[in-house]
Amino acid sequence: MKRKFAEKLRELRREKNLSMKDLSIKTGLSTTAICQWENNTTDISSDNLIILADFFGVTTDYLLGREY
Repeated sequence: MKRKFAEKLRELRREKNLSMKDLSIKTGLSTTAICQWENNTTDISSDNLIILADFFGVTTDYLLGREY
């Protein structure tokens, strides 16, 4: 599931033509954290997951790759 999150995050960010820095500025999340999530080197907290889901207009399940 962790890998799917990294892929979804990267995909959504690129669809909006945002750099990691742009996403950081728009969400208030650190560029370092975004990079670590996309590279699958650290886990995301539920609070930050919600921030990203709200920003992209998707569910947390979608971000986590839980599509049924």
